[in-house]
Amino acid sequence: MDKLGPDDPHRIGAYRLLGRLGEGGMGQVFLARSDRGRTVALKLVRRELAEQPEFRARFRQEVRAAHQVGGAWTAPVLDSDTEAPIPWVATGYVAGPSLHRVVSGRPGAPLTDSGAYGPLPTRSVQLLGSGLAHALQHIHRAGLIHRDLKPSNVLLTIDGPRVIDFGIARALESLADGDLTRTGAMIGSPGFMAPEQVRGERVTTACDVFCLGSVLAYAATGRLPFGAAESGGVHALMFRITQEDPDLTGVPAELADVVRECLAKDPAARPSTDDLLARLGEAEADEPWLPATLLAQLGRQAVGLLDAEDPEQPTPTATPPASVHALPTQVAPGPATPPPAAPVTPAAPPP
Repeated sequence: MDKLGPDDPHRIGAYRLLGRLGEGGMGQVFLARSDRGRTVALKLVRRELAEQPEFRARFRQEVRAAHQVGGAWTAPVLDSDTEAPIPWVATGYVAGPSLHRVVSGRPGAPLTDSGAYGPLPTRSVQLLGSGLAHALQHIHRAGLIHRDLKPSNVLLTIDGPRVIDFGIARALESLADGDLTRTGAMIGSPGFMAPEQVRGERVTTACDVFCLGSVLAYAATGRLPFGAAESGGVHALMFRITQEDPDLTGVPAELADVVRECLAKDPAARPSTDDLLARLGEAEADEPWLPATLLAQLGRQAVGLLDAEDPEQPTPTATPPASVHALPTQVAPGPATPPPAAPVTPAAPPP
């Protein structure tokens, strides 16, 4: 977490900002705490996006739908203000690093302050897949398609993975709405997009299953199944996704078949989330889902959150940033009960 900058607000709605968690295409993400002591991740929309009526309409609809997503495997929306001059959305804060941050380390290298560990062992990848399938079920039942499931949108906690960032999800019933969906517009991240996304076609929930397969291949090997954009450029990457077989070298034999099926070019040929849960299994109640060294680091990171203090309020020399009203912020509360794919009780962007 970085300190607040001189131009950052110190309060948004009922939340005191503690520091910066990151920045993405839609806006900035802050660690914040409510007046009643709840810690959240608060996403503040970019000003230039807030000034676009089309974006506001889509954002308003997405936040309304995201409020319906529940379950212990996601970071659900807790609070929002889509009508503020600069909209925001708060979700429950997940005290854990992203899958990308963890896997980006060298295989076998010791843990560092950056959180890098390397590719995960087979059983951890299986349980990661199970947790992601649970999360997608909750998202899909709310009428949403995530559309951007990737390692930086998967956070790892002691008792399982959490899926975050529904910022570009679209309500299923709005996909045909010409005012909100531009023909041929691609929503997603290169390397973790389904063939139908690349072609600009209408997507279904099977799109998220394809992305899940790419995430599992990355978690197991540290590589993208269709390579990176640096190899031949983005257009070459898109061609490989739509036309070539994935490179699953290094994916454990126990996982290769299910990952390959998730990465089928035909959406109808991909397994359902129910199929994935039946094949990947769940963790036993007393079975750690991650290596001990990684679990220890996650525990230290969660404890460190307790030491986060409110920054000193600057002496006001001008009008406070009234333009930053309470807008929708996504914040994920800790699960009321531990998720079934994790053992013990219990954090934003991209590869």
